[in-house]
Amino acid sequence: MKKPSDLVCFREKHVCPWWLCFTFDNPIRKLIHDPNKILAPYVSLGFTAIDLGAGMGYFTLPLCRLVGKSGRVFAVDIQARMIEGLERRAARAGGVPQLTTHVSTPEGIGIRDKADFVLTFWMGHEVPNKELFFREIHAVLKEGGNCLLAEPKIHVNAGAFALEVEAARAAGLIIKDRPQIALSRSVLFTRPGRN
Repeated sequence: MKKPSDLVCFREKHVCPWWLCFTFDNPIRKLIHDPNKILAPYVSLGFTAIDLGAGMGYFTLPLCRLVGKSGRVFAVDIQARMIEGLERRAARAGGVPQLTTHVSTPEGIGIRDKADFVLTFWMGHEVPNKELFFREIHAVLKEGGNCLLAEPKIHVNAGAFALEVEAARAAGLIIKDRPQIALSRSVLFTRPGRN
């Protein structure tokens, strides 16, 4: 039997429906999750970045600004409607030439380009095979590249988050930092290699 707290906090395996994205992907959220403050310490001009579970682009478009015209951003989501929403936002922004969108499958991310930075913000808990997921992240990260994993505290309890962290470590990622992000459990991983 499910606990009431699990039902209220939607702690079941699922994929966030595209229509729910509007409830947390809005200008008010910047008071809590300012994309530039969260991402700027890890992303520089010319970087290649991957936004996994990009949704409608709350973090994607700021990533594009941070990498600049010499960089690249891959926005990946399993839901085509999310990617369509992101593409509309990018068009309203006047076009974003460094942006490539991709609809992934449950079997894999589907990106082979090497990245300096991978973002998994409030989406890792939706992935059914975390071991495979983090092995794919390890494979796309350049040596010395970073991956920021953040999960919502209300939705992902400490035990479940610890299992995600362990899956990432088992895939070969190393904990570099534990940044403080509002309402989140978060870890910054790196792929070992260069200093």
